[in-house]
Amino acid sequence: MTRAWILPMLLLVCGSLVATMLAVRGFPGAAVPLLLMFVLLAGLNSPLTFPRSIGAVEAQRRSAVDGRPIVYWRAGCTYCLRLRIRLGRSARRLHWVDIWRDPAGASVVRAANHGDETVPTVVVAGRPHVNPDPEWVRAQLSRST
Repeated sequence: MTRAWILPMLLLVCGSLVATMLAVRGFPGAAVPLLLMFVLLAGLNSPLTFPRSIGAVEAQRRSAVDGRPIVYWRAGCTYCLRLRIRLGRSARRLHWVDIWRDPAGASVVRAANHGDETVPTVVVAGRPHVNPDPEWVRAQLSRST
């Protein structure tokens, strides 16, 4: 299991334990919504919420060809999730690099952030932007196509 799945699995296990405890104590009506909330939180914090990640080298190659921004992210990052949700369907048109799965991506982020792995870092035309406004990213995406 990779680091990206630790938080979602922990949420599922904790939610299951709490819901089971509530159900055993005679509160099944409270257990079901609580379990659903934990499942939703686990899903939102999992890599499944994001488009398929590619390697940093491949993302840079594709971005050079089509001009689309590259988003460096990691699972469990609240700001990455905010960016992903606010971009909606247009998020699929970006190049996503999971820095926990790609060491080259992590080094790009560290180089852009003075040694820190601050995400999301969006690279547009070779310039990094740390935690940019989702509307700005959408505007950059519309310029590239």
